Amino acid sequence: MDDYAELNRANWDERAPAHAASPDYGVQRFIRDPHHLSDVVRFDRERLGDIRGQRGLHLQCHIGTDTLSLHRLGARMSGLDFSPPALAEASALVSAAGAEVDFVEADAYRAVEKFGSAQFDLLYTGIGALCWLPDIARWGRLVAELLRPGGRLFLREGHPAMWAIDERRADGALVADYPYFETAEPLIWEDETSYVETDASFEHNRTASWNHGIGEILTAVLDGGLSVTQFIEHRSVPWEALPGQMTRDEQGEWWLADRQDRLPLSYTLQAVKD
Repeated sequence: MDDYAELNRANWDERAPAHAASPDYGVQRFIRDPHHLSDVVRFDRERLGDIRGQRGLHLQCHIGTDTLSLHRLGARMSGLDFSPPALAEASALVSAAGAEVDFVEADAYRAVEKFGSAQFDLLYTGIGALCWLPDIARWGRLVAELLRPGGRLFLREGHPAMWAIDERRADGALVADYPYFETAEPLIWEDETSYVETDASFEHNRTASWNHGIGEILTAVLDGGLSVTQFIEHRSVPWEALPGQMTRDEQGEWWLADRQDRLPLSYTLQAVKD
C-alpha cells in the first residue's frame, strides 16, 4: 500500500506546479478578485448553505483553490494533502490572496493523528479525491472521527458509474470496462498528460487508483455513524472526463454531448454526525 502511495505522490508532486500555472485552475483570478470562487465550490454554493464561522477541513486539498473558496464563504479552513509541492502552491496562493488558511502535509488516513478527534464542523472533499484511497470503509470511519457531533460531511465526487467507463472509445458508446466496485488491487495507469491545459512534460506518469461503488460509499458513511441528509446525482462533471464525447457549459461543467440522461457523471453527498 505504501508503494502505491509513493507512486501517486510522485505523480502529484510533479503535476502540482503545472496545475497552479494552468488557466484551468485560474490562480491569478483568485489573487485579483477577492470574491472569486472555484467552479467546483460555486456549483454547490446553495447546497453548502451558510458556513460562516464553521471550523472546516478540506481533505486531499491539492493546490487549495477549493479550500480558499470555502474560506471566502466564511469558514475557518484547514487543508490536508500528501504532496509537499501541492501544499507549497496552496500556501503561495492563500498568501498572495491575503487569506488565512493552514495546510498540513499528510496522507488522508492520518488526518486524525494530525488534527485530533471531533475537531470540525465541516469536512469537505472535492472532485477526484476518493479514487486515490484503497479502503472506503476506513475513510468513512475517519470522517466520523474528525467531525464534532452535529458536524457535516460535504462531498462532491465523480460518479463511480462514470469511472467504470472506458474513456478511450471514439464511437460514443458508453462501455463499462473498468471495475465499478472497490477491488483489493488498484488499477495501474500510465498517462503522460494531465487533466488541465498545460505545456509541461512529465516523467512520473504511473498511478494507482480504486473505484468505490455508490453503495460502498453510502455504507461507509452510515457505518461511521453519520446520517445521510442529501444525495444528488448530476449529469455533469467539472472536467472533460470522456474526451471527444462532451460539451462544456458557461459554468465550466462538462456534459455528454449526446443523450445526457444515459449516465450520471458526478454526485453531491451530505451527511451529519449523530
